Amino acid sequence: MKKLLNKKNIISVIVTVALYIAITLLMTSGMLSRQYQSLLVPVGINVILAVSLNLTVGFLGELTLGHAGFMSVGAYTGCLFTIYMDLPTYIEFPIALLIGGIVAALFGIIIGVPALRLKGDYLAIVTLAFGEIIRSVFTNMNITGGAGGLKGIDKTTNYTMVYVLIVITVLVISNLVKSRHGRAICSIRDNIIASESLGINVVYHKLLAFVVAAFFAGVAGVLYGHNLGILKPDTFDFNKSIEILVMVVMGGMGNILGSIIAAIVITILPEVLRGLADYRMLIYSVVLILMMILNASPKFAEYKENLFSKIKIKKVARKENGDGTIRG
Repeated sequence: MKKLLNKKNIISVIVTVALYIAITLLMTSGMLSRQYQSLLVPVGINVILAVSLNLTVGFLGELTLGHAGFMSVGAYTGCLFTIYMDLPTYIEFPIALLIGGIVAALFGIIIGVPALRLKGDYLAIVTLAFGEIIRSVFTNMNITGGAGGLKGIDKTTNYTMVYVLIVITVLVISNLVKSRHGRAICSIRDNIIASESLGINVVYHKLLAFVVAAFFAGVAGVLYGHNLGILKPDTFDFNKSIEILVMVVMGGMGNILGSIIAAIVITILPEVLRGLADYRMLIYSVVLILMMILNASPKFAEYKENLFSKIKIKKVARKENGDGTIRG
């Protein structure tokens, strides 16, 4: 209990609640335009997708290009459940989120068991193929509406639901990374041979990261379907997987906060540039390239490291007693 009620956790809770209240006040007061209010849910969905993919690409160090495939599995499963089940929304929707996440996780196991024995480009190609196969299957199934899309989905998703699920996603993945399993996952990324020699079950921990990421991608898919009210297979193509990957790379591999910021920027930027008409996508692409170059710059990385070091030093200084000792 004492570990849960430490200063860092209390500050995190206060900041999380304060941010939610601040955004809600901006919405209710009309200070946040309808255009940007409509972006809150898509931003939240992309945050969940980016943070979950960061678990496999950033912390595990494996390049996967099938995240949109897991998202589509969760989306269609959860939305079909709500269409055919006649239950109150407050019961139906949480169950749909769970079912969508679980089915996506099951597909993660099915794909992950053989695929995660591969490395590098081979794994990327296999996961890319999975995403395209799933999209093709949904395009040719009658129950999913085929190429025309699945229609008649209740628009249940709202800002509060998405915000809560962002918090849950970040908590689960950050705590997993800090756990014994998370340390094993990071050690596999750093040196797989050394990890095996230490007795770490490499296949198990790779699969664990893969399945957890797939689960949250499925949950994001359910939110997506119940936000738009229609699902089309073409939405979950190769480009969507690349977009999520760009968020992870731009935010920094293994950096959860970075993934959140990158997801927000990449989602909002096209709308900010909408007034520039034909030049919008050109400027959007140039901005992304510049941000990537800046993020990969050694000088910028050194600046970030120095900044975080100064913050840590200040935190330690605050904990010092009058006699100069540091509290345990």
